[in-house]
Amino acid sequence: MTTAFTLAAGTSQFTTSTVTTAGAAVGLALLGTEHWRWYKGGASAGPGGGGGRDPKALIPFWFGLTFGILMVACPSGALGDLAGILRWGGNGAGGTVMGFFTGQDPATIATASAPTLDGYGATVVTALVIVLWLLRKQFAKLIKGKWWKGVATGALLCFSTGVAATVAQLVIGNTNGLGRYLFDSIVHGTPL
Repeated sequence: MTTAFTLAAGTSQFTTSTVTTAGAAVGLALLGTEHWRWYKGGASAGPGGGGGRDPKALIPFWFGLTFGILMVACPSGALGDLAGILRWGGNGAGGTVMGFFTGQDPATIATASAPTLDGYGATVVTALVIVLWLLRKQFAKLIKGKWWKGVATGALLCFSTGVAATVAQLVIGNTNGLGRYLFDSIVHGTPL
């Protein structure tokens, strides 16, 4: 399936399905930074410091991370193009920083190919995109920032080897399963 519109610059020159060690370092840095900020607590910290570790504060980040993984699973759509742009930027920025501080060039980890969404999973992702678009003005800037960090982290750390492959398989497989379950319930009248 092809994208219904074409960007003026053409996204293929700025997208990549490859993750380098530098791009993975950027993804790990985003993941670590967000969790460190959560661990140290924020304005809700109790007396004597700490105590601000409300797990609900991580929901926007982890939702964004999940969405970033789902974007990688849409290689021929606009979401896949955006994931490729995030990878291109993460690989480039991470490569510049890595080269400056260590003098080493980044190595390719893997061609980042996530499991693909089926028609049911694509329906869930489409509904999710529509909901996010319609509610975009309702979210606070702080939540949007955490969500976008999560999206970049998910796109950079979703590659086809190791733990990342397991997480991607769980997220994408369960999205496909949720779509299939909902459609079977609606079409065939089986109870939820």
